[in-house]
Amino acid sequence: MSRGSPKLTEARKEEILNACALLYETKGFKEITLKEIGAATTLTRTGIYLYFQTKEEIFLELLAREYDAWVLEMRDVMEHKARLGRDEVASVLARTLTNHPKLLRLLSMNLYEMEANSRPERLTAFKLSFGASLETVEQLVRKYIPEMNDSDRQRFLYAFFPFIYGIYPYTDVTPKQQAAMREAGIPYVYQSAYELTYRCLKKLLEAEA
Repeated sequence: MSRGSPKLTEARKEEILNACALLYETKGFKEITLKEIGAATTLTRTGIYLYFQTKEEIFLELLAREYDAWVLEMRDVMEHKARLGRDEVASVLARTLTNHPKLLRLLSMNLYEMEANSRPERLTAFKLSFGASLETVEQLVRKYIPEMNDSDRQRFLYAFFPFIYGIYPYTDVTPKQQAAMREAGIPYVYQSAYELTYRCLKKLLEAEA
């Protein structure tokens, strides 16, 4: 690959994104710095600036990559499954979405900072990935639940997608948070991201029956 070639550019960007994703497994968004991301790659901090101007731009592209992967999973289902009932649609959407915990975490915790500190062209590229996920969920519902009309699908989409932003805080509760809830007299019942999402989807799809 020659210096500055499209292949090299993509390879470098993937290296940066992978380093960022790995750091995010053990650290919070605010703890991670460009210097740390650079140290986890073969690039210098200056080299990273050739591809991303801020830490937030790196995380925003990481989130876009998670959306893209979710879309691919849904499209694979549509390619291989001729029919699904409503319960199965709920299960497929819950499973494919919750296969991407970084997506859920970033949406709940850090989206505002990422969007606020990214260049307009980066934000537009991210919105294309988000839009593809919205369109693909709509296509999946249209394929497997054809009796839902346009208004039904729109109500479903604009109930489900806002719900996605709140999944992570309910399914990843720290011991400190659990202790505080006990002290406040609030019962905590653990639910996995899949369970929470599946139950919500079942209710939303039943409401549009």
